[in-house]
Amino acid sequence: MAAYDDLMAYQRTTEALSQVAGRLGWDQETIMPRGAAEQRSEEMGAMEEILHARRTDPRIGDWLAAAKPASEDQKAQLRKIRRTYERNTKVPADLAAELARVTSRAQGVWAEARGNEDVAAFLPILGQVVDLRRQEAAALASDGNLYDALLNDYEPGATGVEISELFGRMRPRLVALRDKIMGASNQPDKLVGQFDADGQAKLAETLALTFGYNTDRGRIDRSVHPFSSGSGLDVRITTRVSESDPFNCFYSTIHEVGHATYEQNVDQAFLLTPLGGGVSMGVHESQSRIYENQFGRSEAFTQFLFEKMTAQFGTLSTPDPWAFYRAVNRVSPSHIRTESDEVQYNLHVMMRFDIEQKLISGQLDVADLEEAWNTQFEADFGVAVDKPSNGVLQDVHWSVGLFGYFPTYSLGNVYAGCLFEALKADIPGHEEAVRKGELSAVTDWLRDKVQVHGGLYGPKEVIERATGSAPTEEPLLSYLEAKFTKLYDL
Repeated sequence: MAAYDDLMAYQRTTEALSQVAGRLGWDQETIMPRGAAEQRSEEMGAMEEILHARRTDPRIGDWLAAAKPASEDQKAQLRKIRRTYERNTKVPADLAAELARVTSRAQGVWAEARGNEDVAAFLPILGQVVDLRRQEAAALASDGNLYDALLNDYEPGATGVEISELFGRMRPRLVALRDKIMGASNQPDKLVGQFDADGQAKLAETLALTFGYNTDRGRIDRSVHPFSSGSGLDVRITTRVSESDPFNCFYSTIHEVGHATYEQNVDQAFLLTPLGGGVSMGVHESQSRIYENQFGRSEAFTQFLFEKMTAQFGTLSTPDPWAFYRAVNRVSPSHIRTESDEVQYNLHVMMRFDIEQKLISGQLDVADLEEAWNTQFEADFGVAVDKPSNGVLQDVHWSVGLFGYFPTYSLGNVYAGCLFEALKADIPGHEEAVRKGELSAVTDWLRDKVQVHGGLYGPKEVIERATGSAPTEEPLLSYLEAKFTKLYDL
């Protein structure tokens, strides 16, 4: 056991330092002075140099060779450490540090370019990010497939071919459902009005608590792009506010709470170990999407939200809970992925998946990105892009090098569909409690079936253990078709 104990003690320090690096990123996105960006990029680079050195220390290889696991948990810890060690030893230290520096700087450049609607100001540093990620992928890719090497960081075991096949099965049914909805005569009204920022923030906190977010071990701030950060005893989220669109704030908050409660509910025996966080971004997204959609946008929960909004803001333009429910789930052309309805959301992801594969493979030059985006968006959605913040500048992901991340959003939706089907069978009649804003039964089910395990099992294994079946897209598509057929009288 000595080798295992020594390895885990060493790993605990590495995990703690990784959390510190994450806190620097949170600070940068929330309260850091704008003028500190250049220094912060150096700080992030320095942290990455330290972390990379620790993650590639030759002693890890010796400890792994000598360690004798005494339990399934210990086997899983060693499996995760070995995978990380083998990955990091393939990437040169100077490349890892440069990636941290450039992506930290690029994040600030992106935010300013987005605010100024200035794509040209962002493309040069995006070119650097793409080049560095290609170099990293080349170091990692044993079979020469650069995109799969990057995808594996976010969804271990997944491949671009597998995801392309999944999207190929999903796209026709999603497009057919969208076309039926757009052609329906019974179109819902949109919620209109002005909703003050302080009132939204107050209600957003109520929603976070309703969905089980522990604010003793977290906090809610505002950022350009909502996100969740941290794990264990310090898990923070951000949201954003638009006074004409409160749903943006409320559903961003619920979405990020799904991520945050996953991290907060991991078994504390795994705290500051490789198993102490979510197993993959696909499984992570399954939590945020099931919180946001199957529960947050359900007829039952929107009745609760209607009552809370009426109490906070007075009479709404949607006069009753049914009209409000239809407004929440209104399907309409939308430039913005994060504001998209459930039917079209995956189509936004599929477009990004197509584009980023071309960027990484070299089929698409960064200089041609905006034109490629605008052309494909109009072809896929029938609407022209009116400004860069509604187009290629809307997402933070590429600025920080998250190539291979986007498809995990749709994998999360697929996993959420499977989990929801199983949950309904296990908790019949859960809607009545949800209608009252009582979500503990459903969030406890997710905690016990998914969240508590952290990284103990593989992504697909987590879903199969929770549901009894291998994940497929069928439950998600059937759920969407049933829900929107009723909503639109199709």
